[in-house]
Order: sequence, then C-alpha cells, then structure tokens
Amino acid sequence: MAKNLTINSVVTSGQMRMPIVGLGTWQATEKEIYETLTTAIASGYRHIDTAYMYENEKYIGQTLNKLFSEGKLKREDIFIVTKLPLIANRAEYVETFLKRSLESLQLDYVDLYLVHHPVGFKNHGPDNIFPKDENDKLDVDFETEHLTLWKAMEDQVDAGRAKSIGVSNFNISQMRRILENCRIPIANTQVELNIYLQQPDLVSFCKENDITVCAYAPLGSPGYIKGLEKYGYSSEGAVEVSPLSEPIIVDIARKYNKLPAQVLLRYLIEYGVAVIPKSTNPERIKQNIDIFDFELTEDEFSKIRALDRGEKGRVFSSMGIFSVIRDHPEYPFPKDS
Repeated sequence: MAKNLTINSVVTSGQMRMPIVGLGTWQATEKEIYETLTTAIASGYRHIDTAYMYENEKYIGQTLNKLFSEGKLKREDIFIVTKLPLIANRAEYVETFLKRSLESLQLDYVDLYLVHHPVGFKNHGPDNIFPKDENDKLDVDFETEHLTLWKAMEDQVDAGRAKSIGVSNFNISQMRRILENCRIPIANTQVELNIYLQQPDLVSFCKENDITVCAYAPLGSPGYIKGLEKYGYSSEGAVEVSPLSEPIIVDIARKYNKLPAQVLLRYLIEYGVAVIPKSTNPERIKQNIDIFDFELTEDEFSKIRALDRGEKGRVFSSMGIFSVIRDHPEYPFPKDS
C-alpha cells in the first residue's frame, strides 16, 4: 500500500516521472476539450492522456497552445501521453504517425508514446482508423511484429520526439519478449484496471521490471457502451461492471465523506498504479483529483483487494470493436474472457 501520496506524487521508470493522476480524454469532443482541459489544469492535473485514435489531439493541441501562450502553463510542467494507432502497427509507419500526432498537439515531443494495442489493422489511409475489408469487417493485419515495431519506437526516443515509450493492452509474455530484445526498455504499460480487474500478476511483473502501470477505465468505463455505438458496433453481450455502486465502496465513501469514484481512485493509487479517469463534467474533474486528504485502512484495502473478479471483470476484450481480432496471433487476452 502506497501512503503519504500528494497531488504531486509520480510513478517513475528510469528518467520518466508520470503524475499519478491524469485526465483521460477518450470520447471528449471538440466542443468539450477547452473547458475540460482548462478545468483540469486549474484543478491540479499535470498529466493528459490522449491517442491518435481518439481523434481529438488537434483540439487538445489548440488548448495547450493557448495555455502556454497565456503563461498559464509551461511545457515542462505537463506530462503528455499519446498512442500509435492500430493502423500504424508496422515499423515503417511509426515516425509518420508520431509526427502527425505532434503536429496536431502543436508539440515538439510527447513525454510518453505508447503502442496502443498489440494487434494491428491494415492501413487504408491516415484518416481511416477502423478500416473495413470487402466483407465489411475490420481489416486486421495478421502480420503484426512487435520487435521491429519496438525498434521504430526506440528511434523516436533517439530523435527526441518521445521522451519515453511504452505499450498498452499488452500481456506479460508480449512485454517480456520486448524486454528481452530491446535497447530502450518499456517505461509504462497502460491497461484496463479497476477493482474488478486488478491484474495482480501483471502489476507484479511490471514492478519487478521497472515498468510503471497506468489504469484506464479505473471507474469501470461507464462510457464503453456509448463508445461501441459511436463506431457502429453492437453492445449485445458486452460486459458491464458497476464499481461505483459496489456496497463496500459505497460504505467506505460514506465513512470518509467522499464519493464512490474517489474511493475507487484512491485504492488504485495506493495499489501503486497511475489513473486516468475520463470526465468532461467540471465538478467530476475536480472531484477525481481530490483524493489526497484520506487514506484507506489496511482492512479497507484488503476488502477492496478481495473484490477482484479476474478476467470476468474485463470489459475491453472481445466485444464490439475487438470481436474480430480474437484469431490474431497477438491477441492479448484469454480467449474465454
């Protein structure tokens, strides 16, 4: 259990220092980005997470540029993460797509660049992030090769376009393979992680190998169904989890005069991982970082630890967008999840 945490606490790997609470921006729209980011910065956030596939880097860049030019924020005081899209999971595309992200973000470098997913899609052009084949199915690239891809990621560090590099949605064996063959090690892995999917083996592996862990969907991703529908995928059979209404969490929140979301996030940072809750609601944004004025007892921590459902708690697995990638040799999750 990590204690004595503050709003300035970071998780570290080598020279990388990632603020332990960041702002997730998946599904944040052009109209929402400015108020969302300015509220977050004013509330103390210094870690912004985005991705090429979120299609909002341009609006984040416009807001950051305005904050920089007005003297409200310095580049060196903000930690920016973006990700290589699935359509660029080949070595020859890495530089091109990072440059596109940097142009949109109006930045010279990102603090962390992640391979968004171990599975790749075929590249039908930079604006077609979910390419379809002749059968109207996602056009999956079955020749994704991680070691050559990682070498291209390392080149981005050499070129100064990324301070650190990492992965997202990779499993232990995939990360181990990179670590055994890399020149620049994995600094961070971003994975689905919340009280129902705590991934203790992966977290332990990362700790042993100096890889920081960042939890996406730390509140269970209430917006997941909306995301499926946005891209035209059925939500039938999708796993839905509701950690915000978990009785143990509700009871602990009442004890500390906190919201269930704040208890969920507090548990995860005490668990030793960074969190990137997504919200565009100004009050929720403020509340999600207001988690440094209480600590869980050992008994409370143990009770929450026992809520882990393993793979049954995974939401982002084989449904919707991911349903057609299960046969890919680099599909990262158990096939029955």
